[in-house]
Amino acid sequence: MVLTTLCRVSFLSATDTAVRDRPARVKSVRGGPRRVSILWVVPALVLVLAVHYIAVGAGAWYAFTDWNGVGKAHYIGLENFREILRDDEARGALVHTLVLAFTFVAAANAIGLALALALNRTLKSRNFLRALFFAPVVMAPLAVSYIWQFIFDYNGPLNTLFGAVGLDSWQQGWLGSPTWALWTVFVVMVWQFSGLTMVIYLAGLQGVPEELDEAAAVDGAGMFYRLRRVTAPLLAPAFTVALTLTLINGLRVFDQILALTGGGPVGASETLATQVYKQTFVNGRFGYGAAIALVLTVLIAVFALVQLTVLRARENHN
Repeated sequence: MVLTTLCRVSFLSATDTAVRDRPARVKSVRGGPRRVSILWVVPALVLVLAVHYIAVGAGAWYAFTDWNGVGKAHYIGLENFREILRDDEARGALVHTLVLAFTFVAAANAIGLALALALNRTLKSRNFLRALFFAPVVMAPLAVSYIWQFIFDYNGPLNTLFGAVGLDSWQQGWLGSPTWALWTVFVVMVWQFSGLTMVIYLAGLQGVPEELDEAAAVDGAGMFYRLRRVTAPLLAPAFTVALTLTLINGLRVFDQILALTGGGPVGASETLATQVYKQTFVNGRFGYGAAIALVLTVLIAVFALVQLTVLRARENHN
């Protein structure tokens, strides 16, 4: 009996010691790979800093010079920025950038949300339609723009359709009209990127419990009331992502304008991004182009951060 008791005590003591020592051993084993993984991240961080931030910072310095891309750069202070304020073309490009960006944000998110709500659950062909509406997103913006350039041509399908249905007065050169040139770019952007916002809102809708919507419907709430009071608050994170992405894309639009209108006619569709290209590579004014690029960068950063802050605060409030 005494021998049995001693064996049992020895076994329990050994077990307790093993249990106490196990977390330390696991921690040490887990600590090794974690330290190694951090070391593997360092080269990538250095590369990102060198390519993005250091390069951008070095390029921003030229905004304060008169560099023409060939000779020595001379520091001229804020003269380039004063010229931006005096330049009618630059001010017009700023206005066009803001108008195009905010109308694009509103339209792309409204259409994307409508598509997401329509294709969320009940429709049998929803998977095929989701892929169909998302397909333009993966296409190159230049390719999409050249297709729409053919559609908007005076002898293209759009004017042909108007002539076929008796709307001859609607026929015009859309890309060559100072009134409509900017809005052709708007149409192309909305057509291509509404599928992106649709996918974001569809992902958000997966986290909305069906029971809440069904309970509100049983209590007599209408469709729009349920959307505003039940669905929309739960979609706050999706709104944050979609609105921020579309705002950034709208402010820096370049490919669509270059392919469709080239900034014309007479500057009617110029934006800050196209002005950066023209002043830098066409006119050879690298310093002035860098100043416009810096203005655009600050504009995107300020609007994106303000919007993100407001939307995050709204998420926490909900």
